[in-house]
Amino acid sequence: MILKDSIEIHTSPEKILDWLLHLEENYNAWHPDHVACSWTGEPRRVGSVLSIEEYIHGELHKMKFRLTRIDETRIEYDILFPLSIICPRGSFHTNPQNDNCIFVVTLTFRWGHLLSILFRNRIEALKTHMREEGENLKRILEA
Repeated sequence: MILKDSIEIHTSPEKILDWLLHLEENYNAWHPDHVACSWTGEPRRVGSVLSIEEYIHGELHKMKFRLTRIDETRIEYDILFPLSIICPRGSFHTNPQNDNCIFVVTLTFRWGHLLSILFRNRIEALKTHMREEGENLKRILEA
């Protein structure tokens, strides 16, 4: 199963990716359920690890992401254990459209059908959180 959310933002891909690569400074402003964010290793480089804490469906989640690709339009990452058991990777992708940019967030899940049955409420809460992050990023970058 792949969860995907997208939103059109009136800005450039470079501004979106720069904002995301400086997440330690921007994380709490991105969503009210975000708690903490820090880098291990050389920040913003392939191989570095981003640790975050955020509330989803009312529960605090501590997650780690290893950057696997950074270029002018995309940031890709592997999600580290234990979450990697069900969700091994994700990405942020920007798609220029004239003066705007389509910002796309993707999360890839294992056992999608089973997860959608067993954890329907949690999956819906995650979809809502992803949509809110996109809306908030649009508001922040267009201000």
